[in-house]
This record gives sequence, C-alpha cells and structure tokens, in this order.
Amino acid sequence: MRVLPPQCIRPDWRVPPRVHALATTREGGASSGPYASLNLGDHVGDDPASVARNRALLEQWLPAKPLWLAQVHGTTVVDAAEVNGEPTADAAVTRELGVVLAVLTADCLPVLLAARDASAIGIAHAGWRGLAAGVVEATVARMRVAPAEIVAWLGPAIGQDAFEVGEEVRRAFADPDPTAAAAFAPGKAGKWQADLYALARRRLAAAGVTEVHGGGYCTFADRERFFSFRRDGRTGRMASLLWLEA
Repeated sequence: MRVLPPQCIRPDWRVPPRVHALATTREGGASSGPYASLNLGDHVGDDPASVARNRALLEQWLPAKPLWLAQVHGTTVVDAAEVNGEPTADAAVTRELGVVLAVLTADCLPVLLAARDASAIGIAHAGWRGLAAGVVEATVARMRVAPAEIVAWLGPAIGQDAFEVGEEVRRAFADPDPTAAAAFAPGKAGKWQADLYALARRRLAAAGVTEVHGGGYCTFADRERFFSFRRDGRTGRMASLLWLEA
C-alpha cells in the first residue's frame, strides 16, 4: 500500500487493492496567506511558484502527474485515454494503470467511483449545478460498467448546516424528483439548507449505484483542515485523486 502523508484522507471504502485514492487537505504545502498551505488550484490567484511546489509535493505520493481538468460546473466526462493537456470537463474515467484522475474542490463534492473488479474508475466534481444537471449519472455511464458493480465514495464538501441556497436550487432538484425535497431543510425566509451528500446519494441510487461510502465532512466548518470558498471567498483548492495500480 502506498504510504501517504498523515494530513491526507484515505477513503474508507470496499474496493480492490488495485484501486488507490486520496483526498488532500489544506495542510502541508508551500502557499501562504489565504492559500495556506497546500493549495493545488492554479486559477485562484495564488503565487504560481507556490502552486507548482505544492503540485510537485503531491506528485511524490502518486504514480504519475494527475490529469487536471478545467472545471466549469458542467457534465462533460472525458476518458483519460482520449485527451491531451487539460480538458474542459468536470469528470473523467480511465481503465488504464497508472493514470491519476483528479478534481479540485473547496466546498463542491468530489465523487469517486470504482468498479468492484477494478476494471474502471471515475471521478466527478459535483457542485450543486453539476449534480442537478447529471454529472454523476454521466460519469457512471461513461465507465461502461454495470452500475450495481460500482462502489462510490463521497469526499469532503460543504455540510448542510453551512450550505444556504435559494428556492431555485431546491427546485432544480425537486421539480424533476419531488422526493429530493427531503434533502433541503427550511432556513431563513425564502432560503434552504441543502444536503449535498444526500442529493448525491439519491442521484447515485437512481443511477443504480447502491454501495456508497464517505460523507459527513464539512469544509466550511473545519477551517483548520479544509479550504472553503463559501466561508472565505479568496482561498485555495484541495484535490481528490483516484488511480489504478497493478
């Protein structure tokens, strides 16, 4: 088993030994100020040299450089074998050994997917827009594995108590699926507290993925451990990463 720094999160999910994954925290890097310290986002205003140093530190724990995505809160899923550079997408899949899939987050939900036989893996960046539009379902479909044979893990994201949204967000989920309203608790007048984890579990279940692990984090509440865009605005990004090894 690959040795990881103690500040990283290793998913607790039932997958074959060939499947490897980790989620970084904000600890252990070279950035300073609002990006302290392991900021991996190169688009948030941090010093490029610091970001490069942080990514180099990350790569010491990996079999290869990650496939970084230009994330746009959409539903595009790329196959790592078919792209070069940094594709504009919010999800990726692979069947190849040593290819590291990655998404960056700072409140949005990283969703990791692995076939029970380790024949394919997928990863998705699921903010509420992408989740409502179907990024999780699109990733499951692109894996070309029977959904019942896929295991999922939900990484660090903003918790329900901190995620206040408007009626338009609730309707984006509840209009096509009235039972999704259960994932929204009443907040201030005209506002709702959205449970991203519950919404993701519903979408996974509807897609046929029944074994789901993870959840229970709150990037907003845990200032020492996680970046949070909702909390701080100007901040860094964590990475969730997934790959296959022989």
